[in-house]
Amino acid sequence: MNYSDLFRVTLPETMLEVAALVVLIVDLGFLRKAALKVRVAVAALLGVAGCGAALWALQASGGTGYRFDDVLILAQCGYIGAAQAGILILTALTLLLLIDSDFTKHVGEFVAVVLMAASGGLLVAAAQDLLVIFIGLELLSLSLYIMTAFAKTSGKSAEAALKYYLFGGMSAAFLLFGFSYIYGLTGSTDISEIKYTVFWQGSAPLLYVAWVLVVAGLGFKVAAVPFHLWAPDTYEGAPAPAVAFIASVSKVASFALLLTICSRISTIQLFEGSWNMDRWELFSRLHQYDGVWTGMAGVLLAVAALSMLVGNLAALAQSSVRRLLAYSAIAHAGYILLGVGIAQHLSGKPGDVEALVSSWKYVLASQHAVLYYVLTYGLTTIGAFGVVSVVERATGSDRLDSFLGLHKRNPLLAAVLLVLFLSLAGIPPLVGFWAKFNLFAAVLGVSAGPVPFALVALAVAMSAVSLYYYLQVLKRAYVMPASDETPIKAHPVTMAVLLAIAAAVVVLGCFPALLQGWIESFYGR
Repeated sequence: MNYSDLFRVTLPETMLEVAALVVLIVDLGFLRKAALKVRVAVAALLGVAGCGAALWALQASGGTGYRFDDVLILAQCGYIGAAQAGILILTALTLLLLIDSDFTKHVGEFVAVVLMAASGGLLVAAAQDLLVIFIGLELLSLSLYIMTAFAKTSGKSAEAALKYYLFGGMSAAFLLFGFSYIYGLTGSTDISEIKYTVFWQGSAPLLYVAWVLVVAGLGFKVAAVPFHLWAPDTYEGAPAPAVAFIASVSKVASFALLLTICSRISTIQLFEGSWNMDRWELFSRLHQYDGVWTGMAGVLLAVAALSMLVGNLAALAQSSVRRLLAYSAIAHAGYILLGVGIAQHLSGKPGDVEALVSSWKYVLASQHAVLYYVLTYGLTTIGAFGVVSVVERATGSDRLDSFLGLHKRNPLLAAVLLVLFLSLAGIPPLVGFWAKFNLFAAVLGVSAGPVPFALVALAVAMSAVSLYYYLQVLKRAYVMPASDETPIKAHPVTMAVLLAIAAAVVVLGCFPALLQGWIESFYGR
């Protein structure tokens, strides 16, 4: 083992770990007697600096992908690099929103745990081996459990953390059990080796059982139905910065992992070592192999359909904005899983090279669309929970009626809420519209059959349903009279961050090629 190579490939994670230690040293060693606001501001800014250093390390490695013992990849190309950069940017935004928080006196420890969780997310996104994937997921998950329970004076926070931990432990068992089956069937934990084994030896019934267990484990991470039961209570009880992190950074890391598993197994580029065999035999094997993963994609598509239905319909009955956003997150997970599931399909008859290559282009488009969606959703949901946290601190509640007359109590905050919720609903020209449009177009481009068309039709219908419950919040903010017209004040840094997020949502919606070009730039490296 070359430890210099290991250090090189984990340099961004190392930067975050060093930043976490610096935060603890400064907060506990030098600022123990300082005012809480000073400690929060210093810890948050040091955490943001750590994210900046990790982002620099990610970008400064020369622009070429680098693998370490086939278990980790230094992600300078493809969706992995974009996902890791997105994780760091979203973590920095979450830490900036922490500046106005007072839910804990242990701010140094909280920021350190956030940075640990972000390093776990980076590991999950870069991992190419089942064991490293599990280690990264556990580092991320354990940090999230701690963050959820950090409001020690809140009974809801403790309850949410306990439920999150219990469901998380169960999902980890399912995931590890599925991984053990895959290892037993293929004799390897490397994703590429697993692909080659399935390609040459074919599938076994136990492989489908293993895949169902893996989907159950990862479905918990992204809050997909029927593995979503932890989400509403966790979103309602956890501190707002923790919820913002769970709803954004955790989802980016988890969907990057799903893309890694699906794309690494189905990509035609990994078949290049077989082009010297008979062409008809090669394409017969390719289509047999594609049939295996098309069948497995059916599990993802079923979960996606259930998530879209349950998430949107359950959100209609919510009186808590936090729980409403939780069920909205479940619905959005369904939309994204639709793109992940359909991206496993390759079409074309045996021997038809042109059709196969053409379908692969659509698979890449679907991959881009998934990443575009999850990044923009993460950005928007951080802003949404930032607005909710400000209103909650002023009114003591996150109920719908707490937003009555918000446009009079704080016009800027109401404007941010308007932009973010309309974007989540997919209203043009905001970025949420283009995220859904690109995803649905990519799904239909991969396959024009009745199943993709029906799923996209369901997604469009559920998007229309989502507009209703988002408008319920906006109606109270802009139309219904306020019972209390006392102004709601927000910290200048919090307000600046929320306005920047809202402006980014508008600008990226008016110029969608900006983010698309940034994502594609990682593929060109």
